[in-house]
Amino acid sequence: MKKISFVLLLFLFSFQMKADEGMWLLPLLEKMNINTMQAMGCKLSAEDIYSVNHSSIKDAIVHFGGGCTGEMISKDGLVITNHHCGYSSIQQLSSVEHDYLTDGYWAMNRSQELPAAGLTVTFLESMTDVTAEIESATRKAKNDEEWDELYSKEVKRLVEKATGKSQYLTASVSSLFGGNVYYLIVNKTYKDVRFVGAPPSSIGKFGADTDNWMWPRHTCDFSMFRVYADKDNNPAEYSEDNVPYHPVKSLEISIKGYQPGDFTMIIGYPGTTNRFMTASELKERVMLNDITIKCRTIRQDLLMEDMLADPKVKIQYASKYTSSSNAWKKYIGMNETFVKLDVEARRAAEEVAFKEWVNQDPKRQAEYGNALNLIDGAVNSRKEYLTKRTYISETLSRIEILSVARSVSNAIKGGKALSNYSSVESFYKDYNLPTDIKVAKAMLTLYKESVDPTFVDDVDEFVDNLYSTSVFTSIDNVIEALATGKDLTNDPAVVLASRVTALSSEASSKVNSVVDDFEKGKKSYIAGTMEMHPERAFYPDANSTMRLSYATVEPYSPKDAVIYNYYTTLDGVMEKEDPDNWEFVVPEKLKELHKNGDYGRYAMENGKLPACFLTTGDITGGNSGSPVLNDRGQLLGLAFDGNWEAMSGDIIFEPELQRCINVDIRYVLYIMDYYGGAGYLMDEMTIVE
Repeated sequence: MKKISFVLLLFLFSFQMKADEGMWLLPLLEKMNINTMQAMGCKLSAEDIYSVNHSSIKDAIVHFGGGCTGEMISKDGLVITNHHCGYSSIQQLSSVEHDYLTDGYWAMNRSQELPAAGLTVTFLESMTDVTAEIESATRKAKNDEEWDELYSKEVKRLVEKATGKSQYLTASVSSLFGGNVYYLIVNKTYKDVRFVGAPPSSIGKFGADTDNWMWPRHTCDFSMFRVYADKDNNPAEYSEDNVPYHPVKSLEISIKGYQPGDFTMIIGYPGTTNRFMTASELKERVMLNDITIKCRTIRQDLLMEDMLADPKVKIQYASKYTSSSNAWKKYIGMNETFVKLDVEARRAAEEVAFKEWVNQDPKRQAEYGNALNLIDGAVNSRKEYLTKRTYISETLSRIEILSVARSVSNAIKGGKALSNYSSVESFYKDYNLPTDIKVAKAMLTLYKESVDPTFVDDVDEFVDNLYSTSVFTSIDNVIEALATGKDLTNDPAVVLASRVTALSSEASSKVNSVVDDFEKGKKSYIAGTMEMHPERAFYPDANSTMRLSYATVEPYSPKDAVIYNYYTTLDGVMEKEDPDNWEFVVPEKLKELHKNGDYGRYAMENGKLPACFLTTGDITGGNSGSPVLNDRGQLLGLAFDGNWEAMSGDIIFEPELQRCINVDIRYVLYIMDYYGGAGYLMDEMTIVE
């Protein structure tokens, strides 16, 4: 491998790819992006956006719950994110008597803010390039084992140096560009986060699965929480003595609106992209998507049947269903788009060009000549076991009783005291036995048909025996068994859980046996691709570290003679209304507000209330809840989705088709103020008219 410093020279090259593409590292904005951003209309400096010496916009952005993004919008710790990002916490707080998912909720004072157990928000303190340190520490490694040992030792040193004696800071080293570049990430996490409010799901989740990943969109996808700290503004576990956190930076909110061509930027925590994916990897991805789609379709239909039949089950399984169906529909769209946009052939063409470039120079052949062979060989070798592992994950592992059986059994084996049953109680709060039995029969049948016909003899008989004899069918049985010291080793749920774990571990072991070859090939292929294109400035694939994407507000044309406008309005909500379809029910109060047509300062110039809008921003999962900012860094809205026509976007960016769907902050404030009656919250916000 050529020296990392050479790769970094390419990485820092100043020429830009198409301006709207890229999930850029904030510490490199000054060197790579700010000139282009300012030419597009940005009024900020790189230091205004990211600084470790004074407050900057990055200090207002949080990693929300580990899987979404949120932003601080007041000096008293108020954080806003998407409704679907807060969905799990709202569901946990809901009951049939207090159904905050269906009815919405607004705390009218601080005492009514509800603690969201387990929810955290994480602030980025700094990102530092430590590639040189890692390279220096591992240079003398004679083999992979030595490299791993030296790498771990250096990471430990870097982390200890970064966190010092602070009990509030955490640090980790993040690998970028397939291991060609490394960054030290220092964070601070707050654990006392309380639910402030959200609209009912008929507003915050309007359109549900049907509208998911689609434009035009009319979802007011937001929820609000407050971060609490100890008296010194430091992270603390929940306590009544905690006070609202005072952030270093909070965002101003603009209700001035936008026009086509206006500069915007998105800062957040995109989860995973694979823009260097090869053709063989893409075939693998399609195969795994197909398996997941097939399995989840069956399970989701069973869940929804029971959810629609029973209000309690609807609450219990709301978050489980949503977390499954969101990716399910994404995978459907991905596979369709891969075909429509001929992505596999385009990737194959890139590989042909790469091989031709490599073969022009003996040094390149020595450096990169085996890259694609390593990748393709690993992909081919792991196919059987990755297929099996995916089926296990999507079928057997979805039998809920096995998760609690495994958890309790492992705790007993580990000598852990179970005098506190809170985790068990949490499981059974959202567990419905008849639903799990139906799912178990369907998933075991599917596994038999698709993977192993001999796994069980008769599915119905096996499942009936499992649920009639296991103690894990109810919390009372579990508590009694634990209190009396009953031996659970031979409980059928424990036995099956152990069997499933063993099968999954075996498959994972086979998959992992080729991981070194795959990673070596990927690292070489990425480095070679970067060297092959010195005219480009490359950005690393998303990996849940903070990134910035800059863009413009734009409409798009998905097909011949069809042009989509760049914004929607409340009118569209009324046009989509279907009282017989739970996905498109419109609350009576919202219909009344629309009929009155008084939108106050939130109205557009044409008198309509904006709902959602489009930008060309480059986002993926994890960006949900990210702030969409204008040229002055003021909040215009929240990113919450991508569009159907570019569902291949995690693999290849489509500048003409790819759009980021955002809820307009004016719709958010209107719903909070006029519909929710929580306008008092705006007293702590800075709103620019």
